[in-house]
Amino acid sequence: MVTGFSYRAAVSACSLCVAGLLALTPAAAAAGPRGGEPAPPRPRAAMPGPALLYHSGTQVRPHQGTPAVPEISALSWLVADAGSGEVLAASDAHRELPPASTLKTLFALTVLPTLPSGLQHTVRYEELADVGEGSSLVGVEEGHTYQVADLWRGVFLSSGNDAVHVLARLGGGWQATAAHMQDKARTLGALDTHVVSPDGYDAPGQVSSAYDLAVFGRAGLHNPDFARYCSTAEASFPGDGAPYAIENTNRLLTGEDGVAPYPGLIGIKNGYTSNAGNTLVAAARRDGRTLVVSVLNPQAEGGLTVYEEARALLDWGFAAAGQVDPVGSLDGLRPAAPAAASAAPVAAAGAPAEDDAPDWSGTAVVAGLSGLGACAVALALRAKGGRSARG
Repeated sequence: MVTGFSYRAAVSACSLCVAGLLALTPAAAAAGPRGGEPAPPRPRAAMPGPALLYHSGTQVRPHQGTPAVPEISALSWLVADAGSGEVLAASDAHRELPPASTLKTLFALTVLPTLPSGLQHTVRYEELADVGEGSSLVGVEEGHTYQVADLWRGVFLSSGNDAVHVLARLGGGWQATAAHMQDKARTLGALDTHVVSPDGYDAPGQVSSAYDLAVFGRAGLHNPDFARYCSTAEASFPGDGAPYAIENTNRLLTGEDGVAPYPGLIGIKNGYTSNAGNTLVAAARRDGRTLVVSVLNPQAEGGLTVYEEARALLDWGFAAAGQVDPVGSLDGLRPAAPAAASAAPVAAAGAPAEDDAPDWSGTAVVAGLSGLGACAVALALRAKGGRSARG
């Protein structure tokens, strides 16, 4: 059969082909980069494995132009982002050292959730009988009735070992509390800590590390009671006849003894024993970012050096924001959680996932060009008066 092909029909067909091609062209253009758009950001450096923080000496991965890490005399120290858990810099982070009263951070993490703050308790003689000689005290007295909240203020502000002993008895006993603290440390991935005396009083074999103490401090910030107590500068404590004032011994918080208070300081816990030297876990917030630092036993002279070295590390950490790659994570040694079933919707069987779907834009353009070419051929044949035959 022979079919005639009119000039008008050919022009109409070509017009449709051109329109289709123009409609498909933007889809093809969208598949590639557009001129003037910024290049995608450079991928972040991979998080190193936990082993790096076990190396001796200072560990830091600065970008070009990053401020230099300050000179720190402490035997061990660490500065980390409390939000992400990324360790920005550290020195001998896993060195096992006596923690002194900074171990009270782990005590609070373990016992705080178990005792209602409004619970009242009358102190008995045996609860105070084993308080270590030379301990820091808040003034808990036998026969006096206290609320649990009073005792916690005695722990956080006055570092009162007498208050720790009473709370430990309420929490199940001295040895049981030490065992629970040990379990809590392992749950948090703090593997350097060995608990003997829950109040941090020097005891053979009792150790922790800058890494572990930073883990405890960071975890404490997620507990509203812990965060409130550790940031309290002054409070009143019940006494015979009338309450008396107590003040937080963390000089970065209160600004006492010639130490300037640190702007944005949240607090946490300081400590001292003749064996441990001065120790400190501190956290501060600036411009929406929270840092946690731990400093153990500065070797430079002066009992207040621990505060100035913590200040220097906080200043550096805020100044270096976004200019260093992490050297580890405060979550790096946590036990792996059981894998949870994915909540993401499952694609219908046989349907390609979005990233795997074929890109039809290029195919459509080719088809459009082919159609346009066919139209051109048809017009040429018409111009010659030819006929198209199909059998």
